[in-house]
Amino acid sequence: MNVILLGPPGAGKGTQAKRLEEKHKLIQLSTGDMLRAAVASGNDLGKKAKEIMDAGQLVPDNLMIDLISDRIDQPDCTNGFILDGFPRTTPQAEALDSMLAEKGLKLHSVIEMKVQDEILVDRITGRYTCANCGAGYHDSFQQPRVAGVCDACGGTEFTRRSDDTAETVRSRLAAYHAQTAPILPYYGEKGVLKAVDGMTGIDEVTAQIEDALGAA
Repeated sequence: MNVILLGPPGAGKGTQAKRLEEKHKLIQLSTGDMLRAAVASGNDLGKKAKEIMDAGQLVPDNLMIDLISDRIDQPDCTNGFILDGFPRTTPQAEALDSMLAEKGLKLHSVIEMKVQDEILVDRITGRYTCANCGAGYHDSFQQPRVAGVCDACGGTEFTRRSDDTAETVRSRLAAYHAQTAPILPYYGEKGVLKAVDGMTGIDEVTAQIEDALGAA
């Protein structure tokens, strides 16, 4: 089973990807992780990627497709993969389909997690973590049982990501709508696109995704 999770920043793709990994024995593929691994390995693809990134340029689509191609050839991807963060554009989606077809593979489902922008702004700007153990909290949805004390380790120092501001989040959402949302019709025409309501509880979103996968 090969799955793509689509949705704006803060929609909960990472959480759902982990659940899919555990239940279906899939491998979550992060393009960022793959780039870092390739650079660290020093192989030909990694050297090319390093040169491009060191020059302050974006890694071109064909190199990203080559990285994904190499990764899904590895034995741990036998049961399938979950892509989160790629593709972001229609040309990337077309290139991914072509590469999979060459391997005799195809996408099983493309799951769009729909969440309203203002809900996402509230979700993201309210996040904070324990500085000691990394446990996650939220101003509205998940505060420590004892105010100012981490449930997990008892720590009393908390941090917020510097880019989790309303202005930054809205900028990221605008980029998503401009660049990534246009690929939805592409997958819709192929009959693999399924939408779920990402504004419900985590377990309900998981159930919707499982229903969508079963109906594919």
